Parts: sequence; C-alpha cells; structure tokens
Amino acid sequence: MRQRLSLFSLVVALCLMPTAVLATPHTVPLSELFPDPGQTKAAIVINKVLERYHYRKVTLDNAFAKDVLTRYLDDLDPNRAFFQARDVERFENGARHFDENLRRGELDVPFDIFRVYRMRVDERVAYALKLLDQQFDFSRSETYAFDSSETPWAKDSAELDDRWRRRVKNDYLTLKLADKSDSEIRDRLRKRYEGLARRIHQFNGGDVFQAFMNAYTGTIEPHTSYMSPSTSENFDISMKLSLEGIGAVLRADNEYTVVQSTVPGGPARDSGQVHAGDQIVGVAQGLDGSMEDVVGWRLEDVVEKIRGPKGSVVRLQIMPKSSGSTAHTREVPLVRNEIKLEDQAAKSYVVDKLSNGAGLKIGVIEIPAFYRDFEAESAGRSNFRSTTRDVRALIKTLTSEGVNGIVIDLRGNGGGSLAEATSLTGLFIDLGPVVQVKDAFGKVEVEADRDPGVAYAGPLAVLVDRESASASEIFAAAIQDYGRGLIIGEPTFGKGTVQTLIDLNRYVPGDHDDLGRLRLTMAEFFRISGGSTQLRGVEPDIRFPTAEYMTKHGERSLDNALPWTRIDPANFKKVGAVPFDRLGQLSADRIANNFGFKMLAERSKLMRDVEEQKSLSLRESDRRAEDDARERRFKDDQDRFLRSQGITPVDEDADQIDEDALDAQRDAISRIEVDEAARILADEIQLGRGSNAPRAVMRN
Repeated sequence: MRQRLSLFSLVVALCLMPTAVLATPHTVPLSELFPDPGQTKAAIVINKVLERYHYRKVTLDNAFAKDVLTRYLDDLDPNRAFFQARDVERFENGARHFDENLRRGELDVPFDIFRVYRMRVDERVAYALKLLDQQFDFSRSETYAFDSSETPWAKDSAELDDRWRRRVKNDYLTLKLADKSDSEIRDRLRKRYEGLARRIHQFNGGDVFQAFMNAYTGTIEPHTSYMSPSTSENFDISMKLSLEGIGAVLRADNEYTVVQSTVPGGPARDSGQVHAGDQIVGVAQGLDGSMEDVVGWRLEDVVEKIRGPKGSVVRLQIMPKSSGSTAHTREVPLVRNEIKLEDQAAKSYVVDKLSNGAGLKIGVIEIPAFYRDFEAESAGRSNFRSTTRDVRALIKTLTSEGVNGIVIDLRGNGGGSLAEATSLTGLFIDLGPVVQVKDAFGKVEVEADRDPGVAYAGPLAVLVDRESASASEIFAAAIQDYGRGLIIGEPTFGKGTVQTLIDLNRYVPGDHDDLGRLRLTMAEFFRISGGSTQLRGVEPDIRFPTAEYMTKHGERSLDNALPWTRIDPANFKKVGAVPFDRLGQLSADRIANNFGFKMLAERSKLMRDVEEQKSLSLRESDRRAEDDARERRFKDDQDRFLRSQGITPVDEDADQIDEDALDAQRDAISRIEVDEAARILADEIQLGRGSNAPRAVMRN
C-alpha cells in the first residue's frame, strides 16, 4: 500500500493538545458543496507560489493536471471501494482542460467529484448495513484484498457489491477472532459504517478544498501541504501551548489512524507499548469508559477523542504493526502529561562487560532528539538547555570515568534543531563545514562549526536505525564524511528536505477572507561530500542484519519523494579512516550466534512480510492458524533471547504484570544493538587505530 503523509500530522506533530478547538460537526447539505470566490483566489495564489518557490520546479501543464486528478481520486478512494470505472471515465472526460481550469482557479471538477463520492459512500454504506442482517460462512475458501490500491476500478455495481461483501465479512471475522459476540460485532460494525457516512456528510466546502489542494501538493512531493484557515488556527494553538498529551505523531492511512512516530519523554513512548506503524482502532476515556471504534474516522475526529487535560487517562486499542490485519489487539492506558525538555535530554551510561573488550570501557550517550530551549535563550538565560551543552557535560563525565571510546546512540531520533546538529558535530571535529543547504533558486549555503577545538577526540561510533532522520542524518553524515567515527546500524530515514510555512494572505493585497497557509518544501540538505541525505539517508559503514528487510520504509516509501542527487563537495579535510571490512567481519561472526540479533532480524522479516501482504483468507480456520503462527513466530524468538540473558519472559498482554520485570525485559531488548556497537568500537580500539588516537580534549 502506498504511504502518504497526512496534512493533519503537521497539526498534531509533537503532541495531542488538551484544548478542544475543532468545531462541533454537523451535516452539510450537498447544495453547499460548491467552490466560493475565496477558494478560487487561494487556488490561483497556491499555484503561483508553487511554481515560483517550490524546490522541485512545477509546471502546471496537462500531464501534471492529469496526475493531480488521479491523486485526488486515489486520496478519496484509495481502496477502489466507492467509485466505478464509469465514474472515473466521466471525471476524466470532464477534466480535459483541467490545467487551464486550475490556472484560473476554477474548482468545479474537484467539487463535482466529491459530491459524487458522497453519494457513492451512501450507496455502499446502505449495502454494508444490509449485509449485516445476513449470516456469513467462514468455512469457504476465499480471500479479501484489503489493499486494492492497484486494482482496476470496479466495472459495475455488482463487482463493488462483491468487494463489499468480502470487506464486511472480513470485518466481522476480525472481531470474531477477537472473541466478540455476534450481537456485539453487528452493533459495532453498524456504528462503524454509519459513522463513515456521517463523517463524509460533515465535510464542508473548506474541507473539500483542503482535500483537493493536498492532492495537488502531494503530486509534487509528500512534505508540501495546504492548511485551511481552520487548520492553521489549530496549528497556531498547538504551537503556543505546552507539549501536553500522549506524545505521538499520527497520520491517516486509508481508513486507519496510524502512529507515525512517538515523542521522546511522552506517555506513548514511555509506555513501551505504542510504536511507529501501529494502528489505533479504538479510543476510550478514563479507566472504565466504553471503547469507541474509530476505524474509518477522519483523523481530526480521532485526535479530538484522544485530547484531554493533563493527568487524565485515555485508553487506546492498538493493533500492533507486527500483527498485520489480523485480530490481535492490545489495550494501552496512557496518562496525558506535559512533555518537558528534560524528558528528551541526552543521557549516558557505561558498557564495561564486553566479551571481546579485554577490560575496555565504552561510554554510551543516548540522544533522543536535537533540542534547544529557544525561549530561555531569547530571555537571556545563559544556562539554557541544549543537546550540545548536555552532551558536552556527559562527555566530561565519561572521560573522567576512564572510558576508552564513546557510542552516540541516535536510534529513533527524528531530528530537531539544525543549529544543534551543527554544534554537536563541532564537539568531535575542529573547524569545518557540517552540512550544505541548497534552496529553490540554486543558492548553496554552508552550515559550519566555527568553534575551534574539540570536546572529544577519542574512538567514536554513531548508532543509527531506520527512524533516525533529519538532524540525526546531518550529524551522522558529517561524522562519516570526516572519517571521524564509525556509523553502525541500518540505513537512516532519508528525510533531506527543508520546509517553511507561507501565509498566502501576504500575496493578495486588500481586504479578503483568510486564504490559509502553505507548508512548502523550499530547500534540500547535502552532505559536505556532495551527496544528499534525501531518499537514501545515511548508509552505515557496518550494517546490522535487520537492514536486509528494509524494503519500504522512511522517505523511500512515500509517493513522489524527491530523488537523491548531489552537488559539488564542500571544502573539508578527512581526519581519519576506519578498517570497515575487518570490523564488519568480526561483528558478523558474533551476530551469527547471537539470539538477540536472530530475534531482531526475524522481527524485521515479519514486518516486511506484513507490509507486503495484500490479502487475507476469509476462512476462519486459516486465519486462526495464520494469526497463531505469526504470534508464535514473534514470541518464540523473543523468549529464547530473554532466557539466554537469564530473564524470565513477561507476557505483556497478561492481566497482572510485574512492571519491574517488564522494564528489565524491554531494556535487555533495547541493549542488543548498542552492546554490539560497543563491541565493534572495542574491536577498532584493539586493532590499533583507536589506541593511537589523540587524548580527549575538553573545551569550555
């Protein structure tokens, strides 16, 4: 299934705010679903801004307009569940001059498409409700294609009827496998389908315009999006309030709300039970509130359900990514809380029991985000918190403890302040460039470390994974290009573009309605060696085996992502070289017999298999066998690893859980990769390069 970034993931980007700012929804008559003059004006301005300022040069010609139309239809109906082939043919015939229409801001075609879409939703929901009055035979051998994004549009209503019969049957079977009663299943599904129609009826003209304009911007690349005036207002409120909520970035994927990432120090990440790729299928308030099914809901409505005041409880029904589209779910209670800067702060520890270490001690510095207290800095407080300041202090502590090398752990670090990525690099190199930034007009600026001296000059490694993005990639790339340290782990996310918010009202003089804002991609990051971090990310010097199964992840999985490219390298001088081949072979030999890495590799393979699956059996016995096999496959390798570490496995789904034992279990799993990174660094030291490195030098 193609991955897309939702506009509203911007609004909830770091948290889910406690203040309810969404208007109470109401049914919108079809007669109101027509474009207004303000939207026409906004469309003209958006096109001009995109053509002039977007990093990827945009020409609104006939070919591009056709792509926009295709994208809009796919966004409305990604699973080909509502429109018929004849509908699409009519839309395409009516859009023969779509490029000219859009250039003039004429929006009749997208609004007409949405009105038809709403009618088709009503038809399908009525049919689904009718199916709920029937019985289902789960002994038949047939399948349900839950990902039909590449399937041709249905040729007639009979073909759509069959797709919906299988869909409703699958929805019923999924709940049946979760041990729900017949009456409970039918009631829940009835509410789900009626809710789908109700939410589509709540779309107003502004919602339709925003949906279309995001199909327009998404045709260019995935990080450019339009914010309507109401969405802009929500965004402003979220930026002004403290980080209070569950600490999660959510996006819409077909009819599901998916966790895109979790925030360091937030309740979601701290729970250890909410992960990127998990689907939120239900939301309940308090410790005993009833669970409300949210499959098929608009993302904004799910967010509003999850919002709440600090200290209150929200319960999420999660379908883990590892379970695929089966019945396995877990209920996760979270206490909404303020996410403070210190919760995201870097921290350190020492690894001193290395099988290959011969008494060596390796310091580990975990950096969950690139943070900087801009408010305290602007207020003139000299002791404001920042990643660089905290890491400098940690380096001083580790060197005083006599560590022989340091591992910087950037796993799961989604980025943050560019200034911090630059200054952090400066702790490990002397004066020099760190990253190049090229804007839409071809101008290249170099961000450089201008502070002489280093804070640490000893053996260094950087541990990254598929979730390390943006600022993390800038830091890792600079360390790699300088030859300052080893990069270990998985290829990183590949987010190498820069966005800015543009107020569209500034381009239209005089009094007029609010036109909203555009989040625009206007620059790209390039390594000092010349290659971009975009799309490919940073390739580690030593790959862990989990990387083998990364087929669709990060920027690589997004529609219309900007390609990798390169510019001239900056003027810099390498400071070292590392014997990657020898170190890689030593690591591979250890990993081959490591139960922990066998477990992680099996998990990655399982995730890949889940992502590539497009259909499910509708025979109950097959589904139960498939579900049980997947769960056994996931659990057996984990239990084997834990027992090898002298840890008794904890069942996370049990009614009574020993939290201390569960924390020990999670900590052991999180240490698998970092412990091997420490062993690799110990190998480097013992091979000689590290022992000849200059002594650590501290600077004030």
